[in-house]
Amino acid sequence: MSEFAIRVELDPEACVEAAAGIIAASLSEAVATRGHADWATTGGSSPRGIYGHLSSAPMVDVIPWADVDVWWSDDRFVARDHPESNVKPFDDIMLATDTGVQIPLDQVHPFPTGEAIGRGLGADWCARTLADSLRHAATADADGWPVFDLMLLGIGGDGHLLSVFPGSTAFDASDLGLAIPAPTHIEPHIERVTLHPRVVEVAREILMVAYGSDKASVVAQIFGSDRDPRRWPAQLARRPGATWILDEAAAAELPR
Repeated sequence: MSEFAIRVELDPEACVEAAAGIIAASLSEAVATRGHADWATTGGSSPRGIYGHLSSAPMVDVIPWADVDVWWSDDRFVARDHPESNVKPFDDIMLATDTGVQIPLDQVHPFPTGEAIGRGLGADWCARTLADSLRHAATADADGWPVFDLMLLGIGGDGHLLSVFPGSTAFDASDLGLAIPAPTHIEPHIERVTLHPRVVEVAREILMVAYGSDKASVVAQIFGSDRDPRRWPAQLARRPGATWILDEAAAAELPR
C-alpha cells in the first residue's frame, strides 16, 4: 500500500463534492463489511459543504445511516449551538428536518460541552466523558485505542489537526480524551477538547481536506522532506489509508 494518495481538484466546491463521495463510499463499505460504521468528523470550513452533499440526493439515499455512529475528533469548549462549535454545522445541515438523513439521534456523539459548561464541570470532565462513551461503544480497538472506520480531518494554518497544535503535550498524554488550553497563536482563542492524536494513526481510513491559497505554505511543509509530527501534527495523516483532497490553490507549492 502506498503511503498516501493526493487528489488535486479545481476549486473548493470540487473538493467537498469529491470528499462527500469518498465518505459515502467508505461508510457504505464499512456497513457492508462489518455491519456498522464509526465515522469521526471535524470542524472548520470544509465540513459544511460536505454535509450539504451528504444530506442531498443521491448520496443521502445510498448511505445506511441507521448503521452509522458519528463522533467528533475535537471541539471548542463552547455550547453546541455556539457559532464556534464544531457540531453546529452538522446540526444545522445533517439534522435539519427537511433532509433525508435518517440517523438516530442516539448515534450522534458530540463532546458534551453544553452539559459541562452548564454544570460547571470543566473541559477535563467533558473530554473524559466523550472518551468513556467511545471506549464503551462497539468500536474496534488497537492496543486500547478506538479504531474509526473513517476520520474526516482538516488542517490548521500552523499544521495542527484535531486540537493538537505544534509542540502539544497531547502527544505524551495517556488519556484518550484531553482538554487543551486556549491557543494564543491562532484563532479562535478558545479552550478545546480533543481525542488523542494516536487515533489518527490507527483509523482504518483518513480523509484530509484542505483548500485555499492560505493553506499552500503549510501543505508544502507537511509534504516536505522533514518528518516531525510534533512540529506539523498534520503529518500524522501522511500514512497508508489516507487520502488528501486539495484544491489547486492549496497544492500550488507542492512539487509537480
